[in-house]
Amino acid sequence: MWAAGRDTTARGADDGPPSGHVVPHTGPVFTLAQARHLVATLRPRVDELIRHRADLAELRVDLADHGASALGGLAEVKALEARLHTVVEEFHQHGIEVKGIAPVLLDFPGERDGRAVLWCWLEGDTDVRWYHRVECGFAGRRPV
Repeated sequence: MWAAGRDTTARGADDGPPSGHVVPHTGPVFTLAQARHLVATLRPRVDELIRHRADLAELRVDLADHGASALGGLAEVKALEARLHTVVEEFHQHGIEVKGIAPVLLDFPGERDGRAVLWCWLEGDTDVRWYHRVECGFAGRRPV
């Protein structure tokens, strides 16, 4: 089922809605310049998300393999999950769609040539340099 920009079936999260069905966007619409500004402004929060993600992955592996970790135990797992959730929610409050956290993939609803698009930023990118039509998903990414 396609709801609020998320695919809840077994299909990939960024495959787009079922053929011929696009859910209208109701949040903010960003210009490319605004998306780029937000990426630069929120970069410290992205870096924080990446650190928490790495700590959580390491902690989970240590606990699974050894039952203990220098990073802590189950309480620290829950705390890191809560911190990740807080950062993701902050992005959502700005109208940013978080499509993934490993790697971090952020989409900014926008418009190009009269069409609904998503300005794309993928972890490792220095700037927002890609976009794709809403109905095409990640596979339809094109350079700005």
